Amino acid sequence: MEYNKEVTNRMKRLEGQVRGVLKMMEEEKHCKDVVTQLSAVRTAVDRTIGLIVAKNLEACIRESEDEGGSAEDAIKEAVNMLVKSR
Repeated sequence: MEYNKEVTNRMKRLEGQVRGVLKMMEEEKHCKDVVTQLSAVRTAVDRTIGLIVAKNLEACIRESEDEGGSAEDAIKEAVNMLVKSR
């Protein structure tokens, strides 16, 4: 799968968020604030996973249709990936 600019930008943003959390910890910020930022990181990771799975599913369905197959297997695989990511 080819990862487009949207996905790589999300990952760079995530990297920045994690660095920010580390800085907060080094500065001994209140745990409530650290946990809030970690929750934001988790949400961003979940959304990035969803985007990657959706783009992959789209590509797999097109490939399956081009080969005269069914999209059902690609959909099942995408659902399994989402379930495993939780």
